[in-house]
Amino acid sequence: MSSSPTYTYPFATSPDIIRSHQKDAYFSGVLLEQLSTILRKVKGARYAHTYTSETRIASELLYLGLTTLIGNRTLGEEYCDIVQVEGEHGRLPALGRRAGYILSCVLGPYGLAKILPTFRKRIRAKLEAKLRRYSRQHARAQQQAKESGTTKPISTPLSARLHAYLLRNLDTITSPAPLYALSLATFYFSGSYYHLSKRLWNLRYIFTRRVADSDNRAGYEVLGVLLVLQMAVQAYLHLQSTLSPSVPNTGALPTPASSTTPTTTSALVGGGVEVSLDPNAYTANNALLFDAPTLPPSSTSAPHDLHRWTHTPATTTPAYDLADGNDSTMAWIEGGNRKCTLCLDGLKDPSVTTCGHVFCWSCISDWAREKPECPLCRQACGVAHILPLRG
Repeated sequence: MSSSPTYTYPFATSPDIIRSHQKDAYFSGVLLEQLSTILRKVKGARYAHTYTSETRIASELLYLGLTTLIGNRTLGEEYCDIVQVEGEHGRLPALGRRAGYILSCVLGPYGLAKILPTFRKRIRAKLEAKLRRYSRQHARAQQQAKESGTTKPISTPLSARLHAYLLRNLDTITSPAPLYALSLATFYFSGSYYHLSKRLWNLRYIFTRRVADSDNRAGYEVLGVLLVLQMAVQAYLHLQSTLSPSVPNTGALPTPASSTTPTTTSALVGGGVEVSLDPNAYTANNALLFDAPTLPPSSTSAPHDLHRWTHTPATTTPAYDLADGNDSTMAWIEGGNRKCTLCLDGLKDPSVTTCGHVFCWSCISDWAREKPECPLCRQACGVAHILPLRG
């Protein structure tokens, strides 16, 4: 009795894996939109906007929980005819491995967004305290040399220069972006482990169909080469700026920022992308390779950094506040039109969208960054299309 012919399922290639993840991102976005709509109707627009990150996490957990966690394929995997397996063995992943992948993939970046700002703040405070101590010691040594008539310059201790280097590049050193970039470059060359969490849990993809020998499936090695070149250029520029400082290391120690000067060396702009505030610290812009996690809404550091980055003065109070009971302020806005439909309070710095609806500047700008449309009529409206009212 002859046995039926068998064949080994080939591993999926990078184009199919990326296409699958793009499909999953699309369906997860649809689920996020539905959850946001429900939350706005139940709790209000302001509550929904405050917990945008948590809503996104819930939508991703729900999508992967209804597919990967219970052992089914995602819609993207079904679309590309691929299935997730454990490493080189080709076995279907166990429940613990699937759950670990989901938690690390979804909750990992969210946890970093919560932990990193506090961690950086504590490390920065310790580094500044040590630099102040080194500065006092350096000043005493200079005074003693001056009293003794010594003209030889006092060199800066190596430990002080090391602490100053760590303080200048703290945001870059503690950023996960270089690790993501290295993992992505490896994927472009090998065609496996698209996400870092899949690499940690040794999860790969195989085709569920026979792939003919004549089926030439091109990879993305060129993108890997470009990404490696970009990282190499950034590393070279960083070394050049570090090893060839404009000021010799024999003078005074770098003075840490005072309590009245912002110590953060980066700002979050655009969709939460981390950008260096120091034009000489080029490597701090490594986070531009990937979207950095968005800071929680309760954070108060990002707006101040953004004012510093854009060289615009920061104001503590709105220029036009229609909630103060002064009807002479923009008196041409009458009746119920003087309240913002997003925060349900008096308009502060009234701003109009392209469709003619008026909101607080902070309310509508934050809304448009998350969802570029008018919250009332759903007409497309980006941040650049919002016009602040004056008079």
